[in-house]
Amino acid sequence: MSKDRPAPGDRIRPKKSALVQFTSTTLLLEVFLVLFATLVVWSLRDSEFGRGPLRIESAPVIWVLGGVLVLVLLVLSRAQGSPAGRAAGTVAQLPVLAMGLLVPMMFLVGGIFVVLWVYALRLGARVDRERAEYDAAHRRRPPTPRDTPV
Repeated sequence: MSKDRPAPGDRIRPKKSALVQFTSTTLLLEVFLVLFATLVVWSLRDSEFGRGPLRIESAPVIWVLGGVLVLVLLVLSRAQGSPAGRAAGTVAQLPVLAMGLLVPMMFLVGGIFVVLWVYALRLGARVDRERAEYDAAHRRRPPTPRDTPV
């Protein structure tokens, strides 16, 4: 019996939502972005080079703020199955972009991630919609015993 065909009685699992996968992945990538940006802010706290208009001199404050944003992004990456989770993910783009006040390069990198977020929302919704249209047009019935090769 072929491994790519379900056997009779197998449960057919629904496909995972592309929208959820794309948005979750984007938020998880932003976790690494914020972690590394926090490391940069921490390492530049005593330097004038590469700093933005907002200055945070205290290392514990830098790590707490960065850590809180990392945890928020991690939690939101798991909450992308609902519209509220996606709305919260959209709001979470603001503090990521605002890190540019600490390190100006984050305006560029954060802006790229905002574009990726919008693209993930649009492309994921489109893929899910096209999948649903295809599945509606090509209804498949579960396999029966007579479908299996002898």
